[in-house]
Amino acid sequence: MPYGPHTPADRARMLATIGVDSVDALFADIPESLRAGRLELPGPEPELSLAARLQALAGRNRVDLASFLGAGVYRHYTPAAVDQILLRGEWYTAYTPYQPEISQGTLQSIYEYESLMAELVAMDVVSASHYDGAAATAEAALMTCRATRRERVLVSRAVHRHYRETTTTYFLGGGLAVEEIPLIATGPDAGTTDLGALERMLADQDRPVAGVVAGQPNFLGLLEPMAEIGRLAHAAGALFVAVVEPVSLAVLAPPGAYGADIAAGEGQPLGIAPQYGGPYLGILASTDALVRQIPGRLVGMTTDLDGQRAFVMTMRAREQDIRREKAASNICTNQALLALAASVYLTTIGPHGLKDVAALGAARAAELETALAAAGAPRLHPGPYLNEFVVRVPDAPAVHRRLLDRGILAGLVLAEAEPDDPSLADGLLVCATEVTTEDEIARFATELADARTPGQVAS
Repeated sequence: MPYGPHTPADRARMLATIGVDSVDALFADIPESLRAGRLELPGPEPELSLAARLQALAGRNRVDLASFLGAGVYRHYTPAAVDQILLRGEWYTAYTPYQPEISQGTLQSIYEYESLMAELVAMDVVSASHYDGAAATAEAALMTCRATRRERVLVSRAVHRHYRETTTTYFLGGGLAVEEIPLIATGPDAGTTDLGALERMLADQDRPVAGVVAGQPNFLGLLEPMAEIGRLAHAAGALFVAVVEPVSLAVLAPPGAYGADIAAGEGQPLGIAPQYGGPYLGILASTDALVRQIPGRLVGMTTDLDGQRAFVMTMRAREQDIRREKAASNICTNQALLALAASVYLTTIGPHGLKDVAALGAARAAELETALAAAGAPRLHPGPYLNEFVVRVPDAPAVHRRLLDRGILAGLVLAEAEPDDPSLADGLLVCATEVTTEDEIARFATELADARTPGQVAS
């Protein structure tokens, strides 16, 4: 039974004041089929039998799979210190730290996160409290529109589909346009952003572009010519958004090094376990020139009246909470617990440790490529990659299901993830990280060779 402090008399007085006959009338503009209904919950159950039923449901989860799934969320070793610190009760709050005098710990944790992330992406400003990589990317695209006063954003088709769809959803209400940049279909650069098509789209003088969004590595695991994409965007007066994977930044050039105006991405690889879609951590950073456009929370360090170090919320528009129609963004939930996980992870392993994580993942991926090619599943795209790539497997969905029955999670079926792209119909997007073992790779290759339909030959 939902709790509400208002009596029927209270509700009657409020309805009379606004001139409405009933609470239902307040929702008249919402089609009845879309309104929330009563929860169809089963009746009460004794605790012992309920516990047994829940245990049976939990037992359906597979925790014994050799996993080669990446596609935006990655398995990494998390030092024990990360979860141990997160267990401390003082961090468990979604409340925004409005009052600095009683929120110094929370504010400092956000400040440390933003400082570490700024160093990692080599950019001036980092904000906190973004829900995930998709939301951060959509916010970055909106920033380009506000900063340039233009209404058209170009997003590479090699950016994660969820990120593209989230950005499109964000843009619908404001009448803004999202257009997808096609990929190169054949040749050594297949699977990366088509620079010729991008240049032609930018040349439309009647519809100027606010921003160009590309990923590094891209969704297919390939490395993009980010400096050239940024050059083309800037030549047309547009801003450049780089969607990055944070662990890769230990070995790849950071967004600030190739002229990105904004960086966005998913912080899950930094000490946050893969889990049913969240909670995760959206990364959003920018140059100083865009500091007044960046949503979320910026925390600064200063001194109080006694000369002691103090942390405060910096350059944050109150419109986010009060005058929402004027807000740059309505991010209100405090995601500092996930930011703290990333801070502890980065601090614990350090810059050399992060480089080792990225390098070992790349080495394991190279071993995986060799093993799968020998099993009859060659790479689909010839370009350079880091630790994720696409292999060609005829009838990939069926093979994927057969491998799952054998305890192998053979990456992502691209025919299901990107159904509109026929060139990916036989593709499996596979990934290796530092926790992938040689035995798992050998097992995957053996089972794949056996699971493929007899007589299949991958060209």
